[in-house]
Formats: sequence, structure tokens, C-alpha cells
Amino acid sequence: MATFLYKLGRLAFRRRHFVALIWVALLTLAGVGAASAPPAGNSSFSIPGTEAQKAFDLLEQRFPGASADGATARVVFKAPSGEKMTDAGNKATVEKTVDELADGSEVASVADPYTGNAVSKDGTIAYASVKYDVSGMELEESTKDALEDAAQQARDSGLTVEIGGDALQAVPETGATEVIGIAVAAVVLVITFGSLVAAGLPLLTALIGVGIGVSSITALASALELGSTTSILAMMIGLAVGIDYALFIVSRYRAELAEGREREEAAGRAVGTAGSAVVFAGLTVVIALVGLAVVNIPMLTKMGIAAAGTVAIAVLIALTMIPALLGYAGRRVKPAGAKGKRLGRFRKDDPKPDQPAGQPKANLGTRWASFVVRRPLAVLLLGVIGLGAAAVPAASLELGLPDDGSQPTSTTQRRAYDLLSEGFGPGFNGPLMVVVDAKGSDAPKDAFDDVAGEIKGLDGVVAVTPPAPNKGGDTATITVVPDSKPSSVQTEDLVHAIRDAGGDIEAKTGAETLVTGSTAMNIDVSEKLNDALVPYLVLVVGLAFLLLIVVFRSILVPLKAALGFLLSVMAALGAVVAVFQWGWLSNLMGVEETGPVMSMMPIFMVGVVFGLAMDYEVFLVTRMREAYVHGEKPNQAVVTGFKHGARVVTAAAVIMMAVFAGFIGSSESMVKMIGFGLAIAVFFDAFVVRMAIVPAVLALLGKKAWWLPKWLDRALPNVDVEGEGLRTAAERGTGPDEDRELVRT
Repeated sequence: MATFLYKLGRLAFRRRHFVALIWVALLTLAGVGAASAPPAGNSSFSIPGTEAQKAFDLLEQRFPGASADGATARVVFKAPSGEKMTDAGNKATVEKTVDELADGSEVASVADPYTGNAVSKDGTIAYASVKYDVSGMELEESTKDALEDAAQQARDSGLTVEIGGDALQAVPETGATEVIGIAVAAVVLVITFGSLVAAGLPLLTALIGVGIGVSSITALASALELGSTTSILAMMIGLAVGIDYALFIVSRYRAELAEGREREEAAGRAVGTAGSAVVFAGLTVVIALVGLAVVNIPMLTKMGIAAAGTVAIAVLIALTMIPALLGYAGRRVKPAGAKGKRLGRFRKDDPKPDQPAGQPKANLGTRWASFVVRRPLAVLLLGVIGLGAAAVPAASLELGLPDDGSQPTSTTQRRAYDLLSEGFGPGFNGPLMVVVDAKGSDAPKDAFDDVAGEIKGLDGVVAVTPPAPNKGGDTATITVVPDSKPSSVQTEDLVHAIRDAGGDIEAKTGAETLVTGSTAMNIDVSEKLNDALVPYLVLVVGLAFLLLIVVFRSILVPLKAALGFLLSVMAALGAVVAVFQWGWLSNLMGVEETGPVMSMMPIFMVGVVFGLAMDYEVFLVTRMREAYVHGEKPNQAVVTGFKHGARVVTAAAVIMMAVFAGFIGSSESMVKMIGFGLAIAVFFDAFVVRMAIVPAVLALLGKKAWWLPKWLDRALPNVDVEGEGLRTAAERGTGPDEDRELVRT
């Protein structure tokens, strides 16, 4: 591995014009594809194997032309203080609005509040339901404008009017904080390298990689039904790993220059050593993201594969374009330790004017590692107890999917949600749709009535509509309004109670009862994700464990890496619960409404954080392994690994945190939560697990940390991540000229 990448790095350095041209051409091609691609349609949210999905599919079969997946809008009206919606003037305004809405070309139906019993008991609030022929993402802008114009005319008449539903859904915005995150990354790179040129290389390559990845996703969005969130998450992860991978290779390049090597040779060795770590770190991220397919939720699978593709592009760019750009930069990229000398400054580890030459002051990483190996048990206990305390809120984790109630109060969707809750109760925003399949029943109508009657007798039910059969008379829908809000535990209990009652009815009448609707779908998604979490964890951690055994040629080091990851991800989940469910620091994070944690969060964090955690494990521990293989004692190898890697890993973690934190400003609650969760997880994993717990455990284990059964050592392939093959070649006297001929052949 190291030898092959060494050759690749030198080839890219020498043929830099060709390499740069290829990547610019790919970026241009992806950009043209994105610009000419049709707009993305509705991203189908199917959940195979769930009752809600089965009922949804049944509705499409038995109620053809009903546009089961069509967009909906609820235009909510509130009368001025002291008036009622039944007053003649207000009623005339509403009826005029209904008539205007019904004229739309994409409108399937509009329900008049006064004929559909859609006026609150106190008469102050009413709503009109609008059904469209196409999904919310496929609605023409003119249709959305007509909806908003009709609402505005009603407002001009003195009514309070808000619009709920998915008809006005828009692509989520990430806000200015995303740019701030990239700016923070740039500052950290400048501080790390002391050079604008060296700092600009990781940023440039990361932006090119993300540009190719996100443009490709945009170009394929319509054909593959990719949602807008997919490109945002690919951008988030692609930026973070792209900057980090390039950072490690540039840092190793500068270290090789400091040892006196020529620039082409230094580029080859940087790619051969740090590049090997990049390949395996990237593989762990790709495994974790692609592994999301085991959950069997198509949307989540597409998100994982799209993000994994962006990570793969980041790895390829780091291995090829970074050495090419280093060739262009020439002497403008200084050797490690050379920064700031033109201004008369010295690095902390440079000899001072009054300090004997040859005795540089130990850098912060060396001093910290020396402290940890002297007191490993105390550091280990402190780190584990601290993460354990942070993980305590995770015991109260409640899962759900966001609805209009989690939107900012500045949006009309949220204000419509609040008005409907005020006028009709909190459960009105999350009605349940019960589908009764009486095709196998001798008396379908009686079966419909039995189901409706049974549901009315259940606790937590506010209203049950009469059964609405299809033309064939073998299937009917019943709408059930709970007395609790959609994301509550009480509503979840009611869904299960209806399903349990349906089992008894099926035994008596032969009619099957299914519960669907957005609320039931959300509940089924949460349960499906919970059930898939353990198998997913076993698959991803198991595959990565095997990969790390090959990389480190050790049993205990990969085991320690996996256990450390579990600590960091549990602590991160605890922080997410504290902020988004309990409301701690919610104002600072822009969380206007607390509630259940997004049901995809645990499994998504497990996948992404595990991959990113292994990045730091590979980058930091391979340096220790390299020192140990070259003859250093175990504790000294730990210190050496920190001497060369701690500064760069710290910079990489700060950059990744800044990029993830930049997405906290998103208007999409799911993106905001994921951005915060990943940022805090990187903090815990990089600065507590990898910087404290890992060296403490390795110091306690000593030589045992690198133990591997002889039979397994013989069976495993030698991937040579430490670059031992390159050192052996150097000891044989193989020089740049010989290697150049080897590359050509």
C-alpha cells in the first residue's frame, strides 16, 4: 500500500498539469450536469415492511386518482378579537378565498369550512383544506403564489390567516454560520501551517471535492429521487473530511521536507505514509455510511451512499491533487519548523537564542503525552467518568420525526400549527388515518361501522369521522383525531391500541384494519430505526474492527478504538437530548421548540461519528505504531506519536467541529440537530477519547497493546500503513532516480 501510494504521489507531483486538468474537467462536467438537470421532484419517503406503508400502498390501489401523495395545505383563519368566523363579513371573506383557491390548475379539491365542520367550537378559528394533484416539491411556483395571494387578500380584510401543510415546503437554508465554519477552518489552517499557501491547499481541494460531489447529487436528484437534505449532509461531511485528509498529507509533506528530502521525494513519502492512513480512514467512513442501507429505509440509504461518494472523492483528491498542487506551490510551502522566521519569530519547539542547539523545547503534544503516560490510570478514570456524566441525559431519549410544530415561530406553517392547536386541540395537527380492508369480509359496511365504534371507545380519542368507502365498497378510510400532539407518547400508545383492536375485529369480521398517515408513519419509522440500531452497530463496528486489525496488526488497539467510540457517541447523544429535548442552551442554539429527538439521529450519529472517530484513531495511532515498529519502547512510542500527530489532529478536529457547527444555523431542524450532534461528538471523541483515553490505555497495556497471534499475523495481508517498505528501500540505497524509473515501468 505505502509503496503504491508513494509512486502515485510522485507521479501526481511530476504530472501536475495533467492531474489538475482531470479534476477541473470533472468539476466542470458535474457543474454542467447540475445546471442542466431538471429540478428534483418529491423524494419518496417509503418505509418497506411497516403497517403505515402497507396502508398507503393499499390506498393507492383502492382509491385510484385520489392523489394520496399529493401536496396539502390548510388555510387557517382567525377572527379579530370580539368577532367570530360565522359573522357575515368574515364568512364572505372565507368563501371568496375558497373560490379563488379552487380555480388553481393543480388543485384537486378545496373543502369549505362551513360545510365541512371545520369551525372551532368557540367560533373564532376555521380552516379550509386544499388538496393538490402533485407533491409539494412538484408544485409550480405560480400555484404557491396563488395560495399565498389568496391568504394575503383575506388578511387585508382583517382576518389572521396562516398556511400549514407541505404545499409551501422549501429547500432548507443553512444560513451564514456555514460560511463562518469555513472561515474558522481557514484561520486554523493558517495558524497550523503559518502560510497562506499551505493553508489554502486543503481548503481548495475540499471545495473542489465537495463541488464535484454536490453537483453530481444535484444532477442525479430528479432521476434518483434525492431530497434536498441529501446534498446538505454530503456537503457537511465532504467538507469536513476533505479538509482533514488534505491537512494530514500537507503536514506530513512539510515534515518530510524538514528531514532534508527533495520536494518530489517528500510528496511521494507524504502520500505513501499519511496517504495510507487517509485511505483506511476514508474506508471506515464509507463503510459506516453505506452500512445505513441495512436499515431498509430508502431515503436514509440514498443519503448514506451520496455522502459516501463524496468521501471517496475527498480521498482521491487528497491522494492526487494535493501532491499536484504541492508541485505548483514549490518553495512557497515551507518545511515544518520554518514558519515565521522571516518575521523573527520562533516556534515553541525551536531552540531559543539562549538555549543550547540540539535541545529544542518539547511541544505541547509531547508534554501532554508524557504527562498521560506517567499518570495513565487517573487520566483514564477522569475521561471515562466525564463522558459517562455527559451521557446521562441519553437515558431519557425520546424519538420522533419533526413536524410543523418544530418549525421556527417566524414561519407561517408553525403559526398555522399553533392556531389549529388552539382551536381544535393539539391532536388535530396529527390525525390518524385508519384504512379498513373489508375485501375478505361478508359484510363490509358492518365491518366499517364496527371499526369506527371500537375506535370511539378507546382512551385518548377526541373525534372519529364516519367511514368513507371507495367506489367498490370494499375499503374505507376513517380519520381519528387524538387528544395529544403528534409527537407525544400518548399518541404513539393510541396507534398501538387501534392496531390491537383491529386484530380482534379481523378475527370476528375478516376485515383488516391498518393505521397510516404522517403521524403513524413517523411512529413506524422510529420503531424501525430502533430495531435496526443493534444490527447496524454490529455490522459497521465489526467490519471496521476487522479493517483496523489489518491496519494496526493488533487485537486490543481496535477493541479499544471501538469502546472509545461508544463512549463518545453516548456522550454526544446525551448532549443532543439536553439541548433539543430538555431545552438546555436552546436559545443559544436557535432551538425554538423542544421535543423528541429526530428518530434518525442515533443511527445516523453511530454511522457518521464512528467513521470520523476512526479517522483520528488511524492518523494518531499509526504514528505510534510506526515508532514502535522502528524500535521505540511502547510508552516512548505513544509520546512520539503525539509529538508528530497531536498538533495536526487537534487542528483537524477544530476544523471538523467548525464545519459541522456551521450547519446549526440551518432552517431545517433535522440539519440543525445533526450539525450540533456531530460537532459535539467530534469534540468528545478527539479531545477526550483520542487525546486522553487512548494514550492512557496504551500506556497501561504496554507491549500487550501490539500483540497479535502469530497465526493471524501470517494470515493477514501486509498493507504497510507505516511506510516500512519505503524505509527499507531507503536503507537499500534506492534513490529518487531509481524510484522514478520504477514509476515509469
